[in-house]
Amino acid sequence: MIASASLSSIELSNTAAVPVGASAAAHAIDAPPPRIAAGSADFKRTNRALFFGGFSCFALLYSVQPLLPLLSHQFALTPAQSSLTLSVSTAALALSMLASSALSDRIGRKPIMVAALVLAAVLTLLCAAAQSYPQLLALRMLLGIALGGMPAIAMAYLGEEMEPSSLGLSMGLYISGSAFGGMAGRVLTSVLSDVLSWRVALAAMGVAGLLSAWEFWRSLPRSRHFHASADGWRAMPSGLRAHFADAGLPWLFAISFLLMGCFVSVYNYIGYRLLGAPFGLRQSVVGAISFLYLIGIFSSVWAGRLADRLGRRRVLWLMLGVTSAGLLLTLSNALPLIVAGVALLTFGFFASHSVASSWVGRRAGAPKALASALYLFFYYMGSSVIGSATGVMWARAAWPGVVGMLAVVLALALLIAFRLRKLEPLPAAQTISPIN
Repeated sequence: MIASASLSSIELSNTAAVPVGASAAAHAIDAPPPRIAAGSADFKRTNRALFFGGFSCFALLYSVQPLLPLLSHQFALTPAQSSLTLSVSTAALALSMLASSALSDRIGRKPIMVAALVLAAVLTLLCAAAQSYPQLLALRMLLGIALGGMPAIAMAYLGEEMEPSSLGLSMGLYISGSAFGGMAGRVLTSVLSDVLSWRVALAAMGVAGLLSAWEFWRSLPRSRHFHASADGWRAMPSGLRAHFADAGLPWLFAISFLLMGCFVSVYNYIGYRLLGAPFGLRQSVVGAISFLYLIGIFSSVWAGRLADRLGRRRVLWLMLGVTSAGLLLTLSNALPLIVAGVALLTFGFFASHSVASSWVGRRAGAPKALASALYLFFYYMGSSVIGSATGVMWARAAWPGVVGMLAVVLALALLIAFRLRKLEPLPAAQTISPIN
């Protein structure tokens, strides 16, 4: 009470000493600009820009996945070698993401994201003209490095610029654009490669990427709450120590590695199985399996709400169980059951990813952005490492070998999820609100 009274008297004396007009002008100068709120013109512009950005990023990254059998034929590759065209990109993205996040702390969010999208589109056009497999791999690696400037920085931009009550909706729209891009990239390249050629398919994706980059640049409002900092690199070692010392975060990073590795592996090699005997499906029909991503867009939202009600420790292992059931169902030789298995696996993957990633956000202390970047780092490294290793199993034991290896991967993820059920929650003061 004494402190409050003293503070009030100081404020009154200061107000009396300064003319009213001058005080109002100074307050107007010092007040930060308002954040972007739902319903505003800037909100619509931001969501349109981030939808196109997420679409372009993941369409360009995953557009080669349904083309793996065609690349095997074109360059005389084994399935494992062909899968490197995706694995090298996701590994490069994972490694460059941390560097890009630190760089954006110094020069800004929008310039890095625009440059990432333009470079990735140009590199996709160059991939369409690649004359050798090593040349294609080099271009895909550069594409992954370029795209490292998009996912984590987009989330940082939204966190800085959006009004807290509007952040959840905006983040959901960005993730939906990313999922839609991953699906559309696969489907479009499948159809175009079936009707024309894989080169035409990649060239078309490159043009679509350039148009999306232009719309992104045109629509995204400039940063108003970004403050340049040179501490990004210096703060990283202490941030890494803090996050890996946590009782839960390293296990969640491990789940992201295992989960994404399994998911990408299924979509990498299911095409080889369905194109060959006894199914003999067309390339465009196999690519249409990517429409199952629509199930994942639903399941990620549904699982997030379920986790809010029941708790993440109760939901995560259940969703991993669903993923495992879907994987085992693909062992069937009946095409409808195989498709049902991939659908169930897709449902479980997106649900598990939603729960695990939100758990990282709720549990991580400062620097929070680094925790999200680490989760994504292991996520994409799992895609690269496990996605390539599964190709060896395909060569040795075909689809049963793939499923056997991925069953072990998911069993490890389930063991970790059971361990996390016993994790002590953080004190209420250390947790963050659900919107974050």
